[in-house]
Amino acid sequence: MAGTPQYIRNLNENLIMDALITQGTMSRADISRQTGLSKPTVSLAVEHLIDRNLVREMGPADNAQGRKATLIRFNETAYYVCGIDIGATRIRIALSDLNGEIIAYRTYPMVVQEAYERAEATMLELLRSHMNELLDENHLNWDQIQCIGFGIPGVVLPESGRIKRIVDPLAGLEEAFSLESLSGAFPCEVILENDVNLAALGEYRSGAAAGYPLFVFFSIGTGTGAGIMVHGQLLRGLGGLTGEIAEMLVDDGRRLEEVLSADGLMQLAKDYLDQHDELLLEAADSGADDLHRHLTPERLFEAARSGEVEALDILQQYSQKIASALRQLSVVLAPDLIVLGGGVGGNGDVLLPLLRQIISEQFPVQPQLICSKLGEQAVVTGAVQVAIQQTMLNLQQEAME
Repeated sequence: MAGTPQYIRNLNENLIMDALITQGTMSRADISRQTGLSKPTVSLAVEHLIDRNLVREMGPADNAQGRKATLIRFNETAYYVCGIDIGATRIRIALSDLNGEIIAYRTYPMVVQEAYERAEATMLELLRSHMNELLDENHLNWDQIQCIGFGIPGVVLPESGRIKRIVDPLAGLEEAFSLESLSGAFPCEVILENDVNLAALGEYRSGAAAGYPLFVFFSIGTGTGAGIMVHGQLLRGLGGLTGEIAEMLVDDGRRLEEVLSADGLMQLAKDYLDQHDELLLEAADSGADDLHRHLTPERLFEAARSGEVEALDILQQYSQKIASALRQLSVVLAPDLIVLGGGVGGNGDVLLPLLRQIISEQFPVQPQLICSKLGEQAVVTGAVQVAIQQTMLNLQQEAME
């Protein structure tokens, strides 16, 4: 087909689409100058793109003199995509237009126990129900959804789309969240990716790591993982296992995830309190609680913010353990930037001062250390980005057929 008039026309349309997405609203003359295509070629291609609903006319330009040109822009609402973050305790869903603008965002509890009764069917029904609800609220139907990007807290095998090493709260649901199962449950294209990789992509595209040539997204929460990006591309490695820092071993032989996860932090706090046999004020107005029964990561960080000595001591010890992992990453990769995220790692106001001091005093390689800009939406933002990328690729290929 190469060299035929239709093939050349489709190449021209894709070139015009790229120009409009990059530059925004343009006249036909602007498009001609930007792309190097002749004005008649541009006019013909624009009319075909209008027929496909991929671009639209916006009315006359505000010219100072002469005939006013009609402005053209990419139609970001021609289709929509979704990003879904399947977390250990929460399901987060974002609905986005083709410019990456999130127009709706919802959070739902992860109902793991119910899912075990009929693991695959129940979980897929739950996800489909949430999606139907979101579409109804925004007056959309499935024909308008081109792609869904899913983030999962586990290793996604590149060749098969199957899952292994999923976080413990979701153990047993690997089949329900496989690419095959998800693809069968939704009437659009599905992309499945590790959640931390998507968070890294989200931070690179529209968050704290925009423009950094080499950075690491270090996630600490129910699980622990790293997403590594080099010049805008995710580093994947053998079997997609790059960044599986949960499997690193610490001095006592434990896995890093056992030490740094939310459960690991709680165990550290319990051990500390057993040794000191003290009560910690959870917040200034809450009175004394029994930590052995009531302490959570959230309460621990709140206590540290209120200046409670025991909480600060615990988090100082915890920061030393985080710093040990960061040091290993730093001397191997020498990244420009490390971004902390996740339910625990996202407490940057408490952790960053402690970690930055350790880095400045002890690290032979000292990357910049900041906290996630996107917070709990980092994964869905990355999922939206991969869904848009796939959608645009499909639209280009559709034109070539």
